[in-house]
Amino acid sequence: MNPCEDGPKREVAATLVKVLVHRRMDRGMRLEPYASRCVRAGEVHELVLTDHTETDAGAVIDRVGFVGFVEIDGAGVLDRGDEVWIGGRRIGVLLGFDGCHFPNHYNVLVHADPMVTGRDLGLAPEARVEFRQGESPGNDYG
Repeated sequence: MNPCEDGPKREVAATLVKVLVHRRMDRGMRLEPYASRCVRAGEVHELVLTDHTETDAGAVIDRVGFVGFVEIDGAGVLDRGDEVWIGGRRIGVLLGFDGCHFPNHYNVLVHADPMVTGRDLGLAPEARVEFRQGESPGNDYG
């Protein structure tokens, strides 16, 4: 989020369609150079938690916990710094995007400490996921 350029936006809602239960310490994801991505209704993207905080383009993200795949309910914009909520519980702050599987889907990287999985969070398909505009710009990842 850039407060000098960004105004208010609508919340982006999604529905969990598949729970993931594994972790990796050597995943090798790389941050895209974009601080935001537009998403369309019906798209499916993967939520991945990490304890990394780097936001430079190309930063390597190795330590990850896989949460699950979500279907976007309505078009919107996801921004670095957005709060990510599942089932009414804040799970972290959007860090950035990895495009290794694009155009199939983005890996939406969320800073969270501890870095947990969908199983650890006790998630089930159909859980409501919300991306809410962050309160502060830049580097608030926790």
